[in-house]
Amino acid sequence: MGGDASQGWLILKYESTIIDLLPGMFEKDLLTFNPGWDLAAQPLVSFTDVAELRDQKKESRVADETAAKSFMFMDSDGNSILIDQLG
Repeated sequence: MGGDASQGWLILKYESTIIDLLPGMFEKDLLTFNPGWDLAAQPLVSFTDVAELRDQKKESRVADETAAKSFMFMDSDGNSILIDQLG
């Protein structure tokens, strides 16, 4: 679906499942969600902006690392979850 094998990263898609292969980019396994994309990585007309989602998580006291269009938090099992909005 995307990526560049010569640079060592790919985005694979099978039906409604999308897997990013990004070796070395993150220390541990990571779940990533992009609220602004559909299943074909096309921009959605309407969606909840990442900044609003980040603020909701802050209000619920979930530890996060913030950036302009992304934030990361840990679930109760210690898995990293990245909410990322490209574009």
